[in-house]
Amino acid sequence: MEIWINPACSKCRSAVRLLDAEGADYTVRRYLEDVPTEDEIRAVLGRLGLEPWDITRTQEAVAKELGLKEWPRDAASRDRWVTALAEHPKLIQRPIITADDGTAVVARTDEAVRDALSR
Repeated sequence: MEIWINPACSKCRSAVRLLDAEGADYTVRRYLEDVPTEDEIRAVLGRLGLEPWDITRTQEAVAKELGLKEWPRDAASRDRWVTALAEHPKLIQRPIITADDGTAVVARTDEAVRDALSR
């Protein structure tokens, strides 16, 4: 199990505390420092069953600079979104937990963290 976190994020810290309380075996990835590649982002999206715009933080300043809210959300634009996430990792929703069964969850709630633990 791996969790992508930004240590400055309260939801990330909460998720890590819950993983620790449950005695989970996991690896921390500080994705702002250890930036995921486009292929890693695609793989996580596949595990999540989501599209890149589903995990994009559109309220971030860089999202506004890029005009992301205006970008098409379709198959033809998917690579453009993935590239933006790789080039600007702050746009990636957090935390993301990749579960042992090959799936992943955006773990913004205790319930989502527990869901990842049960997989």
